[in-house]
Amino acid sequence: MENKLTQNYTIKYSDMNQDLALKPYSLLNYLQDIASENAEQLGFGYSYISSKNLAWFLIKYRMEFSEYPVNVYDLKISTTPRGYNRLFAYRSFELFNDEKKFGKVFSMWSVVDLNTRSTVLVEPAINNPNMPSYQKQETDLCFSKIKPLENITNQKEFFVRYNDLDVNGHANNGNYIIWAFETLTNEFLLNHKIKTLDMFFKKEAKYGEKIVSEVEIKDNITTHRIRNLDNEDLCLIQCEWI
Repeated sequence: MENKLTQNYTIKYSDMNQDLALKPYSLLNYLQDIASENAEQLGFGYSYISSKNLAWFLIKYRMEFSEYPVNVYDLKISTTPRGYNRLFAYRSFELFNDEKKFGKVFSMWSVVDLNTRSTVLVEPAINNPNMPSYQKQETDLCFSKIKPLENITNQKEFFVRYNDLDVNGHANNGNYIIWAFETLTNEFLLNHKIKTLDMFFKKEAKYGEKIVSEVEIKDNITTHRIRNLDNEDLCLIQCEWI
């Protein structure tokens, strides 16, 4: 069985911003959906791990775009599981428009025991030949270290809604990009497009929880911190814009 999965998507107006750019939230949902389908086909997806009371938790994303999709209606995404080491599994993505590759994504995941909410070893939990040990390649993207915010430019507060939850009962990862970018002005978002994006998911957000989204803006770099009221980091994001 070939491990790679490729799918074509028609980007609808509901997935675009007012300048016809693909909404980052929609892109994150595409990535999550194709990753979930590929894992399901290969035997280590939701139906397999949920039967063992386990869940995949996304830890990190690194995205690089040669040109962020604007006025693009046909999108092709390919994804490949890249294997595992002791505690983490890796997955890569490639983004195409009319066979022209415009973006790459690399991701890191962990397997969590839903009873204890603790990370478990990947190999005994998955035990699947379609998930080999991870071998680094030169083309792999490198996760960037996201530095703490020094000066908060803006902040906003939100409550986690029922509609924000995923199948594991916590806030879907796409919501964090919404909360993060809500601290930026409409003018900034209309006049800038994403060049690189790093996301580091640290702690789950639960239904009804109040969260705070903070941003520091330095030239073309925005650094975002999403935290709870106990001052615990939920998600860190760093975005380079052009």
